[in-house]
Amino acid sequence: MINRINPIALTRPESIRKDAGESKHNAVSFETVLGNALKEVNELQQQSEAMNAKLASGQLEYLHQSTVISEKATLALQMTIQVRNKIVEAYQEIMRMQF
Repeated sequence: MINRINPIALTRPESIRKDAGESKHNAVSFETVLGNALKEVNELQQQSEAMNAKLASGQLEYLHQSTVISEKATLALQMTIQVRNKIVEAYQEIMRMQF
């Protein structure tokens, strides 16, 4: 089964914390959420490469399987790049602030 990145779940506060009143020790950190998302993107890229190898060797029965996996990996990578760009942009904006 292919794991999918759910960008909506990443933006919902209830997906980050189980209960609004729980302590900071049980809350999921931004680093953890970002790390998990990057792992999922990497897994999609690896699955795409494996499908392409099967396609090239003639082991894949249906062409659409490879195409679908490849498109998922491409979209996940593009989303990751856009998130990175927004984070860099926000960092640069913070650095331009005068205190």
